Amino acid sequence: MLDSLEIPVILLLVISTNEKSMHKQKLLKVQNRALVLNSIRQHGPISRVDVARRTGLSVGAVTALTRELVENGLIYEKQEGDSRGGRPPILLALQPEGAYVVGAKLTEYHITFALTNLDADVIGRLTLENPSVEPEAVAQRVADGIHRLVADSHIQRSRLMGVGIGMAGIVDADSGVCLASPILHWENVPFADLVEQRTILPVYLDNDVNTLTLVEKLYGAGVGSNHFLTITVGRGIGLGIVVNGQLYRGMGGAGEFGHTVIDPQGYTCDCGKRGCLETFVGDPWLLRRAAEHALHFNTIDELWQAAQNGQPQMIQLIQQAGASLGYGIAMLVNILNPQLLIFSGEGMRYGEMLLQPMREALYANAMSALSSGLKLHTEPLGDDAWARGAASLVLQELFRTSQRDLDTVTGM
Repeated sequence: MLDSLEIPVILLLVISTNEKSMHKQKLLKVQNRALVLNSIRQHGPISRVDVARRTGLSVGAVTALTRELVENGLIYEKQEGDSRGGRPPILLALQPEGAYVVGAKLTEYHITFALTNLDADVIGRLTLENPSVEPEAVAQRVADGIHRLVADSHIQRSRLMGVGIGMAGIVDADSGVCLASPILHWENVPFADLVEQRTILPVYLDNDVNTLTLVEKLYGAGVGSNHFLTITVGRGIGLGIVVNGQLYRGMGGAGEFGHTVIDPQGYTCDCGKRGCLETFVGDPWLLRRAAEHALHFNTIDELWQAAQNGQPQMIQLIQQAGASLGYGIAMLVNILNPQLLIFSGEGMRYGEMLLQPMREALYANAMSALSSGLKLHTEPLGDDAWARGAASLVLQELFRTSQRDLDTVTGM
């Protein structure tokens, strides 16, 4: 016979076991839901049988999960598929307007917002001036922008799934903390939490080039490529890295390509080192180099206009920048062996004036066995695209089981 003191202990053990079992079931449902939704996103319109085949789930489990997704408005049933004998299957497809996300691109001067649907189509846009770089003031500015964008776009607030934010600097994406941003002069700022407190929405923070790389991986030129690099040229030189189909962040600072030293005797960079690649290619440094030729421009657009008008020193300056960029990229190709390079950023305005010498230097300095099958893709970029990239942070979380989801389900 059990001692009366042992009974509460046994009850606690039973309760604890039941709670663990419930958590396990919830975790499994979260994982399976993500599998099904992502399968429909990637392969839809698709039948429930084919979803089951691709995910490894039973048809019964897929039926239950898709019923819930239909009720939530995230997917819908459309025309019947081709029959293989018997009743034609009903096909499932993603409902792009079933939910929305907001992306925000931070700079020291302004914040650009984009409201997108589940296909990453931009539904609404907004740009707000940024009168202060103090973290709490910027967080409130972001919250105000989200409220205004949702109101202007006439969507239901309940359909807003979350907020993605991209910014220059070193970011711990898992914790949503900006570890260091020389542009905003931030260190160890828990910016995602600051915005969450003001919006009551899930908020994801990452380096802006990583967000751009992510949207290319999910919806752009990177679809189908397991190993590619995104290289941005503008104020600085950014790098996003995809290895084995996954965005590589290192400890939070992977991709500081612009601070690769290519001339130890060169200019002192903003990072404190001398001769960084950025000092040969970045917009502020091109203006400085032009000034050394007694050609003073107030903006990089004025410099570019001079080059377009045939100013030989400016043409040569841009061509030299392209060659320097190509030398640096050759090192990346030799180290990482990507199958695709995506070039973007405001610097793509220079076109072939920059890209031709870049390609020549790249192929002259990379190992031919590694560069012969390399694909290059170029596209212009504005703040709109940066914000769309930030929005993809939320879309990624919606279509995969994240650690954040697991922690929520398991109560960690």
